[in-house]
Amino acid sequence: MSAPAIPSVVTTNMSVAKLTATIGAEISGAELGEIARSDALFAQIKALLLEHKVLFFRDQPISRAEHVALARRFGPLEDHPVVPSDPDCPGLVRIYKDLDSAPEHYENGYHCDGTWKQIPPMGAVLRCVETPPVGGDTVWVNMVRAYEDLPEHIKGQIEPLRARHSIEATFGAVLSVERRLQLKETYPDAEHPVVRTHPVTGERILYVSGFATHFVNFHTPANVRYGFDYAPGGSQLLNYLIGRAAIPEYQVRWRWTKDSFAIWDNRSTQHYAVQDYWPAVRKMERAGILGEPF
Repeated sequence: MSAPAIPSVVTTNMSVAKLTATIGAEISGAELGEIARSDALFAQIKALLLEHKVLFFRDQPISRAEHVALARRFGPLEDHPVVPSDPDCPGLVRIYKDLDSAPEHYENGYHCDGTWKQIPPMGAVLRCVETPPVGGDTVWVNMVRAYEDLPEHIKGQIEPLRARHSIEATFGAVLSVERRLQLKETYPDAEHPVVRTHPVTGERILYVSGFATHFVNFHTPANVRYGFDYAPGGSQLLNYLIGRAAIPEYQVRWRWTKDSFAIWDNRSTQHYAVQDYWPAVRKMERAGILGEPF
């Protein structure tokens, strides 16, 4: 199934500017609060998201309630197991890095949100509340292109493979043993295909990132001649696939300003929060959208 055709100018006032040849578009002449209230405008934004995979907006001083209402247009919202939500707006996660925060590096890796869940999120709506004078950008990656450009023999090898994804090995690594094991009990490791099919567009997606720990079905006669082959063969292939997200031709980099927004399709992208700004302050608010089984 192909994505719907999208005109370059959607309405009289709304315009779309591609930011790279492969991913990302900035939308201007539109107000997100109005989009949240309008069926017609939201349908246009939803179609644009399928085409460009991440959409950007600047100068959007909307309320938190409007932020949540916009995200809920895509589906029910989800909480984060580690980062707290706004007490007045459930589902609006506060990602605040302030002067009291030590430098944290668990975010500055390419990842697809929540793949450690059986049903990862469909996407998210992220707002910049406060940003450093310079730094703190976010990079998004088109994982459809990352798959399309793979050599054909690699595509054939990874087609049947499935990978294990873990929150214990990522977010849980900084916790005490007791809290880490409790986190794993709440969120047992998930297993997903290495190549996922987008449920709307039918696109094929390379679906491994920093949450993937190993393949669960690599140890077959097609891949392993001797038992020794298993560890280096599987890990080297996984590292190669994870490294595809770092190719600049698949990326767009967004420089945040106050009240700028990003909406992304978490199924077909990865992202990287650049942590080059500490001890400056960076405060973001994100509404994550529940995904669908696959």
